[in-house]
Amino acid sequence: MNKKKSGNHISDFSVKLYKSREPVESLMPEKIEVQNFADEFLQILFPHFGKKVFYSPEDIEIELLSLRKKLIHILKPLKKTIKGTAEEIAEIFCAKSAEIHDSLILDAKAILDGDPAAENIDEVIVAYPGFFAIAVYRIAHEFYKLDVPIFPRILTEYAHQQTGIDIHPGATIGKSFFIDHGTGVVIGETTIIGENVKIYQGVTLGALSVEKILANTKRHPTIEDNVVIYSGATILGGQTTIGHHSIIGGNVWLTETVPPYSVVYNKSEIKVRNAKDFGNEPINFVI
Repeated sequence: MNKKKSGNHISDFSVKLYKSREPVESLMPEKIEVQNFADEFLQILFPHFGKKVFYSPEDIEIELLSLRKKLIHILKPLKKTIKGTAEEIAEIFCAKSAEIHDSLILDAKAILDGDPAAENIDEVIVAYPGFFAIAVYRIAHEFYKLDVPIFPRILTEYAHQQTGIDIHPGATIGKSFFIDHGTGVVIGETTIIGENVKIYQGVTLGALSVEKILANTKRHPTIEDNVVIYSGATILGGQTTIGHHSIIGGNVWLTETVPPYSVVYNKSEIKVRNAKDFGNEPINFVI
């Protein structure tokens, strides 16, 4: 370790840190700007996410153009690693705005229809962590499809931090997706999820192996249409498919395909006895 010296001496450590920063600073989007982009885009799509007031369609159009300019600025540091220009990517993404909005309305309706506790769609949009995680994922997925590096992962990790729901931007998720409660949900990069799928908290759709050599293979399961996966279930493997209209019970561990219309559950034995039956016998629980 270099000793601190007086005067204008620059330590080798400071030089090392400076050199390591140069390539990162020139190729890395500003994290807070990426997060702000997601927040501002959602504020335009839904009044629930902010206090901005628009008095005409022209106001919204101006706001969208302004956000497009901000997006171009955020993407500029990635110019050496993206396909095309920042302007072209921003143009393609903005053209998808209406499609993203329509998809999110279907997601919100799926949550409203599937949760007895949800009183109206406004409550779902403003208060449900599952909806926020799905919304950010759908934004991030568009950039993932455009081969934009880093940017989409920052977006989904932002949602992960806010909700405890970890959806990789590379996952393919169909219409009317519902995450109930959501804490601890993990959805891997090559997961394919069909339409009208509902999953509960603690569900993992993961890989059987985390070897680096498998990075470009399908490592995560396929969930077909109209499947319900209850809390704590773990489904692993790129060749594992859950057939349509199946129900996967809580705490199930699956590494093999199940056919359509299956009901898979984990059977455990629970005994209930009257405490008086034990008399003075001590019951020791070691945690």
